[in-house]
Amino acid sequence: MYFSASPIAKNAFPPMTSRSRHRRGFNLVEMMVVLVLIGLLAGLVTVNVRSYMVTGRQNAAKAEIRTLANAIETFNTLHGRYPTNDEGLEILTSSGPRQPERLIDRVPLDPWGNPYQYNSPGRNGEPFEIISFGADGRPGGAPGSADAEISSLDLRNE
Repeated sequence: MYFSASPIAKNAFPPMTSRSRHRRGFNLVEMMVVLVLIGLLAGLVTVNVRSYMVTGRQNAAKAEIRTLANAIETFNTLHGRYPTNDEGLEILTSSGPRQPERLIDRVPLDPWGNPYQYNSPGRNGEPFEIISFGADGRPGGAPGSADAEISSLDLRNE
């Protein structure tokens, strides 16, 4: 008995043409379009996330300044005076007869890696002031920007 292939079976798998043999991946234009789209999305995410990072660092600086201000007020209660500019914030890390334990373990750096500035007396007749100069580490800066300075005097009004 002789069996022949049915016409349906012959057309089930059409022979590969030269065009279909070469079309196995993406061409350069398609890859470039995908890369440009990924770059645009990454740029949008970066711009939107940066503002949250700046706000987070500013909030961290405010929290550290409040902690340092509380330690200075405790120092004043124990010693009857505020630390001098020469003593600075470092005096809070030491102990003595009136202060058996350190008020803070170490003087932190601000979230941008710069030291906090301590001034005694502070501006506006205040007994002291603690300042973070922001991302650029210099006085001034536009309010709300990463370069804006944060002062303990500003925190009293919040």
